[in-house]
Amino acid sequence: MRIVLLGAQGSGKGTQAEKLSAELNIPHISTGDIFRDNIKRGTELGRLVKEYADKGLLVPDEVTIRIMRARLEQEDCSNGFILDGFPRNMKQAKALEEFSSVDRAISLEISDEEAVRRIAGRRNCPKCGRLYHMVYNPPKEDELCDVCHVKLVQRDDDKPEAIKRRLGIYHKETEPLKDFYKEKGVLLLVDGSQGINDVFSGIMKALSS
Repeated sequence: MRIVLLGAQGSGKGTQAEKLSAELNIPHISTGDIFRDNIKRGTELGRLVKEYADKGLLVPDEVTIRIMRARLEQEDCSNGFILDGFPRNMKQAKALEEFSSVDRAISLEISDEEAVRRIAGRRNCPKCGRLYHMVYNPPKEDELCDVCHVKLVQRDDDKPEAIKRRLGIYHKETEPLKDFYKEKGVLLLVDGSQGINDVFSGIMKALSS
């Protein structure tokens, strides 16, 4: 099964993609993970991506499309995949059609208020990188890392003002893909405001129907 996951920041796409990957035994492919891995390894792509990121710019569609085409041609995608973060606009969606079909597009529906609440609660350890959430996965002691015991920090991207800017981009560029996939008869809407397990149950129920 070839699945595209849609949803605003904070909707839980990454978490649900991992659960779906384990359940359906198909790879979870995240553009963000691919970019971060290449930056970490210092590849040519990583240097290019970092150059755009340092300027506060999105990676150009042409670069992202080329990367995803190559990734979907790998052997582990022969029985399907779960795409998280791609396509993010109409140009990418139309390009995807040229090298792969989509069986289901699942949109995790949450309000902007819920997205801000979820993302604004994120914290990470500046020393070991461990991730926390002040509501869903809080540290044992105040705002200190359980492992390093150093004060946790909030990324600039996770502050309310930045979140609202990103949500604006989502509504303008990515949300129209819901109509695109609805016209193709593959769109499934799932309430993403529930708990993790309830959302997953909703996804599996939608897929089975």
